[in-house]
Amino acid sequence: MARTSPDHVTTAIPARAGVSLKLDHVGEILNGADIGFFEIHAENYMGDGGLPHRMLERIRERFPVSVHGVGLSIGGDGPLDGAHLARLKAVVDRADPGLVSEHLAWSTHDHTYVPDLLPLPYTEATLATVAEHVAQVQDMLGRPILIENPSTYLAFAETTMEETDFLAALAARTGCGLLLDVNNVMVACTNREADPDAYIAAFPLDRVGEIHLAGHHEDRDAAGRTLLIDTHDRAVADPVWALYEATIERAGRPIPTLVEWDSDLPDWPVLAREAARAEEILARLRPAKELRHAG
Repeated sequence: MARTSPDHVTTAIPARAGVSLKLDHVGEILNGADIGFFEIHAENYMGDGGLPHRMLERIRERFPVSVHGVGLSIGGDGPLDGAHLARLKAVVDRADPGLVSEHLAWSTHDHTYVPDLLPLPYTEATLATVAEHVAQVQDMLGRPILIENPSTYLAFAETTMEETDFLAALAARTGCGLLLDVNNVMVACTNREADPDAYIAAFPLDRVGEIHLAGHHEDRDAAGRTLLIDTHDRAVADPVWALYEATIERAGRPIPTLVEWDSDLPDWPVLAREAARAEEILARLRPAKELRHAG
């Protein structure tokens, strides 16, 4: 597949804040919500019809939509599930989203699905496999996709590449864009005693087409060290907000930003306030970018 510039994958999604679409909120959303875009999990829309599709059609009439996949197992060492990929294509064709994204993770083994997004070792062999899978998905969908950095709790002894280098090489090899999950950066770096600011400094921000923010749970491991768990069940933590603002400043451009909240779902005004906080950061940084271009 021909390489495509990152600008191509962001044209239909505004550089504003969005939220995950939940059916419980649709009535209030259609009553006058001011949100940049909504994101759906592809696997929730792989049926032929029903209420989810009817609600999505109403949302799609008023707002841009992105599609986020969680089940392709794009980092697995076996072949992609052709039937699942075909279902993903049907969702994408029907929703006509501005962005399509997937995780740098695996979730299948010997035709068995596990209910998690598992990490992978960063090696040249893994890079070749993931690049082949990304190319297959992009060819099937007829568009570039974004690949999301994972939340991790350990590192593989076999790893020979930094995660940021792996993602940069994947984007260069396949023409895909990247989805930068800032909460995942905080979770992974805290759990592995690494510096999240250094991670962002090394990340290929020019390839980022979307940012994710989410809440996490703080715990302690057996040795008493801080352990962060990516839960998507609460408000974004203040350190993640600070890292997000620093990321936007370093990128030098506003980037479509999604607030994920997938369990213990709050009332719509609570979620809308989270999006408004991201929107304020984007709006505050936009004039500085415009002034730099004017000079």
